[in-house]
Amino acid sequence: MKKNKILTYFLLCSIIFWSACTENYLEYNTNTISGATDEELERDGYAINSSLLSMGDYVVPTDVNMNQFVECLLGGSFGGYLADSNDGFNGKNFSTYNPEEHWLQVTFNDIIPAISIRSNDLKQKTTDPVILAVSDVIKVMALSKVTDIYGPIPYSKIGLDGALTAPYDSQEEIYDHMFEELDNAIAVLTSNRTANFMPLADNVYDGIVVKWVKLANSMKLRLAMRIADVKPELAKVKATEAVNHEIGPIISNADNAWKPAPGKNPFRVVMYEYNDGDSRISADITSYMNGYKDPRREKYFTQSTFTGTIANAYHGLRSGIQIPAGGIVKLYSNMLVQEGTKLLWMNAAEVAFLKAEGALRGWNMGDTAEELYNKGITLSFEQWGASGAKDYIEDNTNVPAAYVDPVGSFSYTGTPSDITIQWDANATKGKNLERIITQKWIAIFPQGIEAWSEYRRTGYPKLMEVLRNNSGGKVSTERMARRLPYPQREYLENNENLKYAISNYLKGQDNMGTDVWWAKKN
Repeated sequence: MKKNKILTYFLLCSIIFWSACTENYLEYNTNTISGATDEELERDGYAINSSLLSMGDYVVPTDVNMNQFVECLLGGSFGGYLADSNDGFNGKNFSTYNPEEHWLQVTFNDIIPAISIRSNDLKQKTTDPVILAVSDVIKVMALSKVTDIYGPIPYSKIGLDGALTAPYDSQEEIYDHMFEELDNAIAVLTSNRTANFMPLADNVYDGIVVKWVKLANSMKLRLAMRIADVKPELAKVKATEAVNHEIGPIISNADNAWKPAPGKNPFRVVMYEYNDGDSRISADITSYMNGYKDPRREKYFTQSTFTGTIANAYHGLRSGIQIPAGGIVKLYSNMLVQEGTKLLWMNAAEVAFLKAEGALRGWNMGDTAEELYNKGITLSFEQWGASGAKDYIEDNTNVPAAYVDPVGSFSYTGTPSDITIQWDANATKGKNLERIITQKWIAIFPQGIEAWSEYRRTGYPKLMEVLRNNSGGKVSTERMARRLPYPQREYLENNENLKYAISNYLKGQDNMGTDVWWAKKN
């Protein structure tokens, strides 16, 4: 029976020509270490190392095709970082709210089973508490993104084979499970803080347990802030626990979580090699950083290749447009990323901004909101090797720039926001929250899914509305996309559980205009 299900999965993947899906099939079912038996792998620990390492490949996908769909076309567009530049995507992409079916399924059908299989596999292969705790941290980091994209998903009841034909958890239940898993992992890792494990099993922190404690606390803080408007008391408890833990969260760039790709950096491939680049830098982030005269621009972007009076500048491409043919979109600024650039999971700047928001809410975060806000900016400048952080922090004049399209077709009337950089103790909480989220958004580039989640939670940063809304009225142009609908495969293979989730957790609406549980800001 199991073999028949695997064969069916393989045939379905072939039918929809999804190469990354078939690659995952091979990963799930093939020993990639040539000549070694399962017994030898078990004996030498290679299987354990392989499972733990490969789990990390799904936090920010290292597979190029998966990364393109999840981080570039979805997260990049909705998070305000990237814009589609392949005119073949017109009328069927995320940015215009009408993606093709095979665009919708990648995060759901690839990441959930991959993480579940590997997590369960580790539990069968080892009782090492450190390894299992680290795997739980990775699991939460990967699947938190999936639930934030779709809302309810199969989480706690998935079987050992990773099959998705399982009941759904509500998103509230999923967050409770994730907090429990992180709390347990933090307790285990803290009590085993000197029990460093083999670097061969960990290409993020080289097996240093204390650094995993910091990452787990940082992730706990991120999730706590996500639910701050729907479960404020629980959010406060979890956030203060994470910040005031004896080891605490990430506070230094030396502890930033970076994951190397097994080959080329996937952003590099998508931005430069696919059709000379399937994405370009978005007009949203260049408008903010141009207006702020942000010194980090030269670290983030290439200059556009327009000539004449607009030469030698940073010109982003507006997202959600009718992409013009003829290659003119290739003249816009690109992401500055090298083949060997590592993938960012979480940095100290984000943690500082999360703490700043907590302090703004009156929580005990160790310092004032202003001090933590300024620390976040400083840490980001340090991470990127940019100078001028002090002057930037003290700038109370510059605001995001109006977007003037170099070819005149996609300009934006006015500016997206009037928010200045310098902290204003006399401003409203809402205005200072916009400051925090805007600077966090700049500092966590290019983490598009996280940026989109924070936009849906807070309404910040203010982004330009799309020019083409092809949702048929399902998505508000003003509020933008709120989630992804479930792939059709779920309707075919898990219909009863899916219908229950839609009816009971999503108020009967499975579309891109339906809010997820924690997105309560109107």
